[in-house]
Amino acid sequence: MTTSDVTIEEAGIQAGRPLLEIRDLAISFKTGSGEVQAVRNAHLTIMPGETVAIVGESGSGKSTTALAAIGLLPGNGRVAGGQILLDGEDIAHASEKRMIELRGNIIGMVPQDPMSNLNPVWKIGDQVKETLKANGRPSGPDDVAKVLAQAGLPDAGRRAKQYPHEFSGGMRQRALIAIGLSCQPRLLIADEPTSALDVTVQRQILDHLEKMTDELGTSVLLITHDLGLAAERADKVVVMYRGNVVEAGPSLELLQNPQHPYTQRLVASAPSLASRRIQVAKELGVSTEEVLAPRGSAAVKPALTEDVLQIQNLRKVFKMRAGFGKSTDFTAVDDVSFNVKRGTTTAIVGESGSGKSTVAQMVLNLLEPTSGKIIFDGVDTSALNTKEIFAFRRRVQPIFQDPYGSLDPMYNIYRTIEEPLRVHKIGDKASREKKVRELLDQVSLPQSTMQRYPNELSGGQRQRVAIARALALDPEVIICDEAVSALDVLVQAQVLNLLAELQSRLGLTYLFITHDLAVVRQIADHVCVMEKGKLVETGSTDDVFEAPQRDYTKALLNAIPGARLMLPPEVA
Repeated sequence: MTTSDVTIEEAGIQAGRPLLEIRDLAISFKTGSGEVQAVRNAHLTIMPGETVAIVGESGSGKSTTALAAIGLLPGNGRVAGGQILLDGEDIAHASEKRMIELRGNIIGMVPQDPMSNLNPVWKIGDQVKETLKANGRPSGPDDVAKVLAQAGLPDAGRRAKQYPHEFSGGMRQRALIAIGLSCQPRLLIADEPTSALDVTVQRQILDHLEKMTDELGTSVLLITHDLGLAAERADKVVVMYRGNVVEAGPSLELLQNPQHPYTQRLVASAPSLASRRIQVAKELGVSTEEVLAPRGSAAVKPALTEDVLQIQNLRKVFKMRAGFGKSTDFTAVDDVSFNVKRGTTTAIVGESGSGKSTVAQMVLNLLEPTSGKIIFDGVDTSALNTKEIFAFRRRVQPIFQDPYGSLDPMYNIYRTIEEPLRVHKIGDKASREKKVRELLDQVSLPQSTMQRYPNELSGGQRQRVAIARALALDPEVIICDEAVSALDVLVQAQVLNLLAELQSRLGLTYLFITHDLAVVRQIADHVCVMEKGKLVETGSTDDVFEAPQRDYTKALLNAIPGARLMLPPEVA
């Protein structure tokens, strides 16, 4: 009998009994000033074969609740009350030996941050193999390749021989998903499993999860800030706010008719194809460009027709290992050309591995192009000397995709944000501290965050710190590489509004690399679509969204989670 022939009853699940039931859960953490309660009286139920999504802003307790269910709370955390019933067994205070028995075959986990959860000195295939062997599964090269292929990695046999740093952010996330799904667990805890993925691969992964649900009765506890994804993929949605469950119910019903004020705010803030600027345009009977926020101050408005960036026939070829001391060429960017007008937002979209982040790194002068030119403000960046590059760094700042990897774990948050000011010798100690406090306010972080370290913050909070650091030098151009992918919808809306406000006031230019097409529709003026290193379609945002010319672009748009959900105007 194959794994796919196993029925729910044969797996030991009693009909009518929840696979996971959390009752009155309380979780607390020991801190220097005493014990702090992070979760209070939380409750949720997951039936066999059911998908339940927990949504809420960063710090609401949704990931902490999930970690308690798999026995992976940090050392200073504990279950202070309540029950966690797994198929009727209370595992809230189970021994470590028992939790090891449950992890893998019974409970799987896909964590949020791929770079800090993959071993940087082990090949990807070895990390998959380790999981398979630990749980008594076949672990040969073909088995490893099959697991990676199921998670959406192309050329899985070759990818298994590579290291995490050779993968894009989305590919690393897919490797984590492969590890979490490798033993076909009865319950999969997925903490933002697709936040780093483009929409087409996201659909592939989520379709695979649904297939597991249908064939094996696998239940999924989905932690996400993507309300469109929750509505489209989950049977039920649980809303958490400040450690409490404030609302729960069938997904579509809850999102179309939210009762709690916090849920109403979440739904109202979610980016969607029916974004506010599109609604306003329809009401006024004008094009959406006419209702965009004015770009730039009076001093920079006359220059809006100028191209601050000119990308000319850009090409990047990497040498890749082919075994036995041989190498092969991989063309990541192939003859890409486009211009970015001053004071506007240009979005580059495409699947993971399409080359969009490689373009961003070349624009930032972090990668040297194989051929082609990057003209910034009329100057070829390849001709800059050391002093000129230093000045260039102040004018062009990045916001990277992986906040944990781009923040020094040895620096507290104050020093992290203050460092660019110090390096560029801007202001004195007092003025720099004032600037840091202002930046924290702008990205909705309390000023007490200054004394904390990156490992003490959630993924969304770390991303906000990265954004604050990028804004510290008041740059002219900001390269945003998945800058809001880790943020919950409320903070995402705040950050996008902040970026729009700064653009309007200062005439900033944004090059936005993202897989979130709903965000693109909300903020971008122009869109560049990349596929396998090539630029396949460009145009205004409205033209690309309303009349896409390429089948690839149509597939990207059709894969947007929640795109087919018609929310009432009052909550859209």
